[in-house]
Amino acid sequence: MSLSSTDDDLLAERLPGQAGEAFAVFYERHEHAVLAYFRRRVETAELAADLASETFAQALVSRGRYRPRAENSAVAWLFGIAGHVLGRSLRRGKVDDRARRRLGIAALALDDAQLLEIDQLGSERGALVALAALPVDQREAVRARILDEKTYPEVAEQLCCSEAVARKRVSRGLAALRNRLEDAP
Repeated sequence: MSLSSTDDDLLAERLPGQAGEAFAVFYERHEHAVLAYFRRRVETAELAADLASETFAQALVSRGRYRPRAENSAVAWLFGIAGHVLGRSLRRGKVDDRARRRLGIAALALDDAQLLEIDQLGSERGALVALAALPVDQREAVRARILDEKTYPEVAEQLCCSEAVARKRVSRGLAALRNRLEDAP
């Protein structure tokens, strides 16, 4: 697998030896965005890292069930998992780490520099500036789906478009945000 492979290709890889390498590329591509998502929603960088770890573990375990629906739908799929991980953890009052334990992944031990980096990822200023720079249709779709946590049918109704168009706007907006945030200093 190469770095130019699409997320869909990375998640679809099943060849022994290459599947793990493909998922590692997928992980590296989206790690910062997932950490930032959690850091903006929880009290500590350590908790954000634990939630991100469980999200990727669940994505790895369930990648065989992933079905691409639109361009960049893998990002929406991953953040859907992140939302479920966060919701379960908030309801239970602790991080649900079943997928991580099932895979035999040890709990993270982060040093101060790594915790500071995660804290900086959670800075809303950069994300809000990047969100504001999106085209209006994408910005409103991302805001409704991600920030307001509406379902795709609700997003479609709010934006007066079909669900397929709403999904496309969200996926394009998230891809553009990811690119802007990854390129930011």
